[in-house]
Amino acid sequence: MIPRLLEEPLRKRWNSGKALVVMGPRQVGKTTLLRKLCAEHGQYLLLNADEADVRFQLENANVARLRQIIGPNQVVFLDEAQRVKNIGLTLKLITDQLPDVRLLVSGSSSFDLANEINEPLTGRKFEFRLYPISWQELVGSVGFLEARRQLETRLLYGFYPDVVTSVGDERAVLQQLSSSYLYKDLLTFGGIRRPELLDKLLVALALQLGSEVSYNELARTLQIDRATVENYIGLLEKAFIVFRLQPFSRNLRSEISSSRKVYFYDNGLRNAILADFKSLGLRADVGALWENFLVSERQKVLHYNQIWSRSYFWRTHQQQEIDYLEEQDGMLRAWEFKWNPNAKTRFPKTFVETYKPIQADVIHRDNFESFVGVL
Repeated sequence: MIPRLLEEPLRKRWNSGKALVVMGPRQVGKTTLLRKLCAEHGQYLLLNADEADVRFQLENANVARLRQIIGPNQVVFLDEAQRVKNIGLTLKLITDQLPDVRLLVSGSSSFDLANEINEPLTGRKFEFRLYPISWQELVGSVGFLEARRQLETRLLYGFYPDVVTSVGDERAVLQQLSSSYLYKDLLTFGGIRRPELLDKLLVALALQLGSEVSYNELARTLQIDRATVENYIGLLEKAFIVFRLQPFSRNLRSEISSSRKVYFYDNGLRNAILADFKSLGLRADVGALWENFLVSERQKVLHYNQIWSRSYFWRTHQQQEIDYLEEQDGMLRAWEFKWNPNAKTRFPKTFVETYKPIQADVIHRDNFESFVGVL
């Protein structure tokens, strides 16, 4: 098992008396990680909500029933909690009425789970996300040089744990992941009635990787209304398949303020959607793959290190642009992404003079490690 950066934050909160909730995409190792932490404390009770009898016992459970279910166990791990109806109230009863129980909860989507637990568990939980393997975790597992050798492979096949450990069989694993797990939560919780439309939307988003996305253009292409496009993209976000960056706009009339960029949490999943795993030397989208890799890795860095900042891109109607910005404590940092270390890049004078960023760097394949958390 590749050691995960989330282990220490979870250990730090172990004796907090609050529920530890870990959400994230399917098949990224949530169950493996939480079972490892539970096993470190001896006996524990695993409740897998994928099993119908577990769901039945936990739905609308009262304290007496929960005491029967939990018995003498001091550690309880509820896996795939989003599948249990009214799970928020059940978890609240455990945290309030059984204070000696250490409660760990996992969920593969934020559809019902986030909505149901936020209010009942206000002040009673610490919430975390687990992503596919990060570059920092890969370096920690295989070493700096071996990770460097894998850079092209990771840009093509991504970081799902089964993909990283299935050398030579990456395509088959990704095909299984994308076909069996991609839509499971969407179809169950999202009210998706036309899976074929979701397929077309994902292909369109994959083809526009690194570019601004127009909801109106997508609606025309897919022959649906704009509201449906926005709804489906929102559902894809809740399933941890894609995420959006907003445009940064403060002072200039020429700034674009209404478009979005959509990134995939994993390069491999994006390429699987397009069924395109050509080597980098044969691709026209190397820049987009590089940008998606860096932006998605940066989200892992921010979350695992508990860095509270907002992420943006910047562009004007005159085609001036900056790939990625972070705003923290009122200060801006700016980065441009170039796969080629020799590519010439200048930050727009308009942006620099208006916003005075405290950092403005170009990230390329020879210097990207610190940006993705490897010092």
